[in-house]
Amino acid sequence: MSRIGRFVAAVALAGPLLPVPTGTVPYRATGSITGTVRGEGAAPLAGAAVQVSGTTLRVLTGPDGRYRIDSVPAGGATVTARAIGYRIVSRTVTVTEGPPATLDFRLFADINRLEELIVTGGAVPSSRMSLGFSVGVATGAAVGARRPDFNTEDYRRIYENAWQAAARSPLSTFSIDVDAASYTNVRRFVAEGGLPPKDAVRIEEMLNYFPYQYAEPTGKHPFSVTTELAPAPWHSGHRVVLIGLQGRRIPMEALPPNNLVFLLDVSGSMTDARKLPLVKSAFRLLVNQLRAQDRVAIVVYAGAAGLVLPPTAGDRKDVILDAIERLQAGGSTAGAAGIQLAYQTARSTFLAEGNNRVILATDGDFNVGVSSEGELLRLIEEQRGHGVFLTVLGFGTGNLKDARMEQLADKGNGHYAYVNDIQEARKVFVKELGATLYTIAKDVKIQVEFNPARVSAYRLIGYENRLLASEDFNDDAKDAGELGAGHSVTALYEIVPAGAPLDVKLGSIDDLKYQRPSPDARVRSGSREEWMTVKLRYKSPQGSSSLLLTQSVRSESRQPSETFRFATAVAGVGMLLRDSEHQGKATYGDLIAQARGAVGSDRDGYRGEFVRLAEAIDLLSRRVAAAPSGPRDN
Repeated sequence: MSRIGRFVAAVALAGPLLPVPTGTVPYRATGSITGTVRGEGAAPLAGAAVQVSGTTLRVLTGPDGRYRIDSVPAGGATVTARAIGYRIVSRTVTVTEGPPATLDFRLFADINRLEELIVTGGAVPSSRMSLGFSVGVATGAAVGARRPDFNTEDYRRIYENAWQAAARSPLSTFSIDVDAASYTNVRRFVAEGGLPPKDAVRIEEMLNYFPYQYAEPTGKHPFSVTTELAPAPWHSGHRVVLIGLQGRRIPMEALPPNNLVFLLDVSGSMTDARKLPLVKSAFRLLVNQLRAQDRVAIVVYAGAAGLVLPPTAGDRKDVILDAIERLQAGGSTAGAAGIQLAYQTARSTFLAEGNNRVILATDGDFNVGVSSEGELLRLIEEQRGHGVFLTVLGFGTGNLKDARMEQLADKGNGHYAYVNDIQEARKVFVKELGATLYTIAKDVKIQVEFNPARVSAYRLIGYENRLLASEDFNDDAKDAGELGAGHSVTALYEIVPAGAPLDVKLGSIDDLKYQRPSPDARVRSGSREEWMTVKLRYKSPQGSSSLLLTQSVRSESRQPSETFRFATAVAGVGMLLRDSEHQGKATYGDLIAQARGAVGSDRDGYRGEFVRLAEAIDLLSRRVAAAPSGPRDN
């Protein structure tokens, strides 16, 4: 019997390792609150934060200034609305199980809300300022204060991609990335009055937080490919090429049956209001989307791991919700044991034609269990090969293990998201449920061949931890990224056109003694009309052999699209946040204006929120630069 089998057998003999209260959970009446937030002149405020005091229930207003908060306990409720540059307003309302209570807000400008510096009992770095930007729940201290163990948060060092000479290194290969955790995490730092550490800023994840207007796939392939070439907003002599993938959208009712295991961290580190209480609220949203053909089991882990809900039909929502409601936090963190038991549970009810997935919710602070991270990763890779994928959701602050959770999701053929409030949970579990649960293409790789006749130098913006060797593109044994139903993927290259001043730093090598270019090298460089050729490989979710797509980029856009302008604005803000050596002449003011002009219809308000976030980052950056000792964490 394998090591994993012996562990699971021991669990079965011992019975549940965590006590689960018996009986039913007392019924709790809830209702909804809806309304509109307006500023001076009665103009609607997009991206304003509205929160029910004393709870984790918080939403951001849409582009029309409207909001709706569900699952509010019945009775009297105090609701607070806040936005950058406006006075905070609190009002009370009575919530019932009947029609939603209506509560509108009118906010008035207050310049002090742009300059408030919060000081608590301990020293607060000068970069910590409260800007009133969608601030979350604070307990025992002013918002923006940091716990003493803040620096236990873990971010992997990022070495930005260097410029490459197209004549010497014409191929660039990488794995797609649909994670969006970095953007949400950046937003959390700013909401709490600080700038994020540089290595918390992964530009590709900021780009891929937003949906884009790419064409829907129409052929046999499960995704479409869009390319666009236009001037770089941060360097007048350079160009940027956008590569966009759009996965086929599949309605929830048309998705294959789900075999899901919720793997929930209930250790002592999860007691904070933004951890286990938010986890429970988030998974309630997912449970409400389930169908009768779906199956759900719940595994929890603290000092040990245990099965608190055996596989249960998705239409037995009362049973599933009761199990979630009973969860309490306490103990150390046997994360590895929890993952082992979750995979064993998923395999026991495996659906050959369904979606088999473990959904892990944690702050990532594993401290009891398998001592070798390599051993844990090999376990996840093995289960991936058996068709059970892993999605990772990060929660909370103070000890967030960002690097570890990203790596677990990468090895598990899933994606990693950071959930800092119920609004983000709604995005992951309601608006993007198909993308969260169902993979339509796996091991998706992109390889770009640049034509030296048109391109002098290039660099890939972001994707530093997704780079692949050129040979990996044709190697079907090499793992790569996954694309979910309805997911879009965006990647950007900055290029120096051939003939333009070569004003970038390129590495150099000595002339080769034995190698000489072949006589037909000029022919193989391709047509002068083509800037580059984009190739993609992918496999079906159950496949082992890849399929190939190829598309050439021939022309430059005279009028960049709304998608191009918004995506490059996001990338520019990311470069400024990272203090990138490649930022050129980018300024927050120019990028904010560009993003504002490319907001478009913005049905869910995500782009409007980004504009407000960038404005807050600009203000924080100015304050940090002006402070006498204000360098932020690196």
